[in-house]
Amino acid sequence: MKVIATEKAPAAIGPYSQAMEVGNLVFTSGQIPINPADGQLVEGGIAQQAEQVMKNLGEVLKAAGCGYENAVKTTCFLADMADFAAFNEVYGKYFTGKPARSCVAVKTLPKNVLCEVEVIAEK
Repeated sequence: MKVIATEKAPAAIGPYSQAMEVGNLVFTSGQIPINPADGQLVEGGIAQQAEQVMKNLGEVLKAAGCGYENAVKTTCFLADMADFAAFNEVYGKYFTGKPARSCVAVKTLPKNVLCEVEVIAEK
């Protein structure tokens, strides 16, 4: 296993890695809408937060030597399923290869953000 880390995405806020590479697969940790430049949560609604999440995922994937097009499976967590359509609009701009996906609403996300996404990608 190989630890993947980049300063261009938020540092882990617990005892975990931004991503792990095993063979030709990359498993990202869930990314939330934290701006890596200042460590602050992105203000705004679901669209603004989803954009930051996608940017953070892109940087982690890039550090692993792959990109959105290498995504095989994503898991998306929403604080409110009423945000699904707006979230989906942002998500679709990045994951154009249409990887397999699960999308669920959860009671609470870290730091009370509106969304979190994790990815499994193939190099």
